[in-house]
Amino acid sequence: MRKSLLLGLILCGLDCFAQPPARVKLGTVLPAGTSYHKILLAMGEAWRKAPGGGADLIVHPGGALGGEADMVRRMRLGTLDAAVLTANGLSEVEPAVTALQSIPMMFRNMEEVEHVGAKLRPGLEKRLLDKGFVVLFWGNAGWVRFFSKEAITLPADLKRMKVFTWAGDAHAVDIYKASGYQPVSLETADILPGLRTGLIKVIPTVPFVALASLYYTAAPHMLDLNWAPLVGATIIARKSWEKFPAPAREAMTKAAAEAGAQMEARGRAENDQAVVAMKKNKLMVHAATADVEAEWRRSAEAVYPRIRGAVVPADMFDEVVRVLAQYRAGPRK
Repeated sequence: MRKSLLLGLILCGLDCFAQPPARVKLGTVLPAGTSYHKILLAMGEAWRKAPGGGADLIVHPGGALGGEADMVRRMRLGTLDAAVLTANGLSEVEPAVTALQSIPMMFRNMEEVEHVGAKLRPGLEKRLLDKGFVVLFWGNAGWVRFFSKEAITLPADLKRMKVFTWAGDAHAVDIYKASGYQPVSLETADILPGLRTGLIKVIPTVPFVALASLYYTAAPHMLDLNWAPLVGATIIARKSWEKFPAPAREAMTKAAAEAGAQMEARGRAENDQAVVAMKKNKLMVHAATADVEAEWRRSAEAVYPRIRGAVVPADMFDEVVRVLAQYRAGPRK
């Protein structure tokens, strides 16, 4: 008996003592089958090869685990390890992150978004870490557009319609109410039915999501206006992260950075491709002239005093204004 056991262990070798990979559950509202989802799955494959047994990444797409506030709550309870979140979801952990996304019409172009993000992210990562979350990578999915059941050109048009906001996203509700709009909070699964029934008439989102989720079929008008960037990050609970040995974390961090870079590059390209595809299927794109854009900017800026301090912490709002002013006035680096 002993000889058989010894022989079995010799034949088995080190594999007998190898630990199964630790499971990491990650939630996201990104639709299944999109390039973003596929990139997360590819990151998971890389994680499985990390030293020390790697990690078994289980991705739950399409809001299967609820909205972003729900996912943050799950991470705090320990029933979810990681999540892909927009700045709105991240603000459930650290309100300062709203400075990257929740000031409509603040940024004139994507270069400004990237410059401000580069300046603010290190400090934001420190704040998130202090609250128990590690940033795996940041992301920028391009400009949020208004998709609507009826044509929108001016702010007055939007004020007549009910606008979707994420359930639990009090910041978006505050922004829209302060601007004189009519926000309606819904879960991800209720967006398309809400558009079809008229419960909501407008959804602010990026084009590739409007295409992948078929929102444009019930909201066939798009205003070509850079309302706000869709900025976010993929985070993991610090307790979950620190279960992995340092060599594994190093490899997983590298794979995550590569995934983030791929998401950003693919996302921006796919937004343009999505608009082309939707136009072939009866999407009507309404251009925003310089005068129209100026009116939207005036309307947004009128609400800045109410956003500063209530939605975006005053110090972070002021920092965005300062960094932008410096960038616009000085030589570009």
